Amino acid sequence: MAKNNPRIIAMDGDTKNSTFSGKLNDYDSERYIECFIAEQNMVGVAVGCATRDRMVVFASTFAAFFSRAYDQIRMAAISMTNANFVGTHCGVSIGEDGPSQMALEDLAMFRAIPTCTVFYPSDPVSCERAIELAANTKGMTFSRVGRPTNAVIYANDEVFEVGKAKVIKKSDKDVVTLIGAGVTIHECLAAHEALKDSGIMTRVIDPFTIKPIDQETILASARATGGRIITVEDHYPEGGLGEAVMSAVSEERDIIVRKLAVPRVPRSGKAAELLDLYGINAKHIAQAVKQILKK
Repeated sequence: MAKNNPRIIAMDGDTKNSTFSGKLNDYDSERYIECFIAEQNMVGVAVGCATRDRMVVFASTFAAFFSRAYDQIRMAAISMTNANFVGTHCGVSIGEDGPSQMALEDLAMFRAIPTCTVFYPSDPVSCERAIELAANTKGMTFSRVGRPTNAVIYANDEVFEVGKAKVIKKSDKDVVTLIGAGVTIHECLAAHEALKDSGIMTRVIDPFTIKPIDQETILASARATGGRIITVEDHYPEGGLGEAVMSAVSEERDIIVRKLAVPRVPRSGKAAELLDLYGINAKHIAQAVKQILKK
């Protein structure tokens, strides 16, 4: 995008080697600002550069570190900023880096901002589309990007829209709707295949944007699967994907939502081990499906 639009700039909080924002610095150092470990200042710089749409700004760091700048972020919303924030290394799936760097409350933070669109891509293709859409979305945006190398789900020409989910797996025999995002959509797909082998069919939804959430698709899928929904997120239970889905179905009768999320402050470990330990991997999803079918 930067090659085609000279107004695009990037800035980072001394994590450019991990977020890869430094690639813009390599291409054109005049359009990259190193803000170092001063996230509050970085948000202020981003808002200033985006004023009156002078620049299309992307400010990135580990998602956990945006919590340091929440005052500046909420004030930026009052200023009606168009700044774009990208938070990487989210959730327990970052593994050995440990809980101090595991963003597990970032979705709650940014969902609470009234002018903010929240993207949560699940593979390289949807990530690229999310950044393109963020650059063209009015108001603040936050894109939550994981650390693991995830498999590609979508074709390169797949079309994405703000507020439109993707139904990845669907059949007339589906009995439960699984909703995941980022790393957990891949766990949902693995659980889908395991359950399919035992004769249990599930529908799998990738929301793409957590805010706005695709209420229409979620409700239609819930009705088609007996009112049973399981959400799976690499985030604390409060304020994330599960609660966004619950808000979408709150006025509908006869719908059960079971949330799988990180239930407590985590510890360091290998990503796969932590997904299992905190109950958000394919094994636990399959167990939850069997349990909800008994209700």
